[in-house]
Amino acid sequence: MAPIQTSFLRISRLIVGVLFIFSGLIKANDPLGLSYKMQEFFEIWGWHYFNDFSLALSIAMITFEIIAGIAVLVGWKMNLFSWLLLLLTIFFTFLTGYAVFSGKIKECGCFGNCIPLTANQSFYKDLMLMVFILFIFANRLKIRSRISSNLSISILSISLIATLGFQWYVLRYLPVFDCLPYKPGKNISQEMMLPPGAIPDSMSIGFLYEKGGKEVSFTADKFPEDFNETDYHFIKRDDKLIRKGNADIPIKDFSLTTMGGSDTTEAILTADGYSGLFFTKGLPATVPGWNAEFLLLQSALEKKKATMSIVTSDYVNIGRWMEVNKLPSAYPILKCDFVAIKTAARTNPTFYLLKKGTILGKWSYANFDKAAKFINDIKE
Repeated sequence: MAPIQTSFLRISRLIVGVLFIFSGLIKANDPLGLSYKMQEFFEIWGWHYFNDFSLALSIAMITFEIIAGIAVLVGWKMNLFSWLLLLLTIFFTFLTGYAVFSGKIKECGCFGNCIPLTANQSFYKDLMLMVFILFIFANRLKIRSRISSNLSISILSISLIATLGFQWYVLRYLPVFDCLPYKPGKNISQEMMLPPGAIPDSMSIGFLYEKGGKEVSFTADKFPEDFNETDYHFIKRDDKLIRKGNADIPIKDFSLTTMGGSDTTEAILTADGYSGLFFTKGLPATVPGWNAEFLLLQSALEKKKATMSIVTSDYVNIGRWMEVNKLPSAYPILKCDFVAIKTAARTNPTFYLLKKGTILGKWSYANFDKAAKFINDIKE
């Protein structure tokens, strides 16, 4: 092989390997974010059956990206990984191309929420990446690893365990790097506001559910009065752009309403003192494993005379759970758009401590004891 080819091959391997590892690590910080992005594609294509497997597919894809990137850097089994990377990049290019030309997906989630790329940016990135991968593929049989096979296997095995372990951790304890708009220190009210003079996108948000064997459609501002996730089964969400604006807001669709339909968002976000928001997509009627820690959290809130609201759409099971735990009926159960809940709560459940709308901290169910300690340590 000519020296120029050899140099370009090394550069190609370095770019491809580092890019796949970097992309995988960013997404590994929030596997649920990628799974939700997958569900967007599934809903558009009508593949609703795959929604139940989106998290497993997300974990598998993230893990493969990191392992494949390391394999390219060390030069291990390049005949196999060249084929796999080529097929995967063709698949990614198809997805980003579909997003560009269909206009149905704004962001493809290539680098998660930490480095948001538009569909166009993701598509051009994949086209450039394809050039390097095609060159690697054409020269795959000429690539030789400079380290032993046993050492390569050891590196890949450790990387596999570390990648899976990290994803398990963030799924249980929330992402290590919070790149979402609901980040501690952020004020929710301010994140819902546009800059002065800006014009927002005008969107129509519709939902299609199945209830009792029949399809039921409604808009985000007109949920059925008897809505709950036990009787209603989600099919798809349809967002339609009515008018394009010139700016965007970080937090959308965040609205808290009582069971009677009254909007209480502003009242909660502007209330004096401390307040808690207990986000959940749904809970079993039985006593969960984190119940003892939750009772510590409840006690800490009571000592600080802080209020707490339960934010959910699963009224039936939440009511049963409150009865089992003998929680005060004064804890209001509020309804919120399920997409907003998925964004705000990467674990089920998630607790927020607020002060006049500012997020002082947020904790997963696995860290409710730490939330209680945080509240107890607050100096008045």
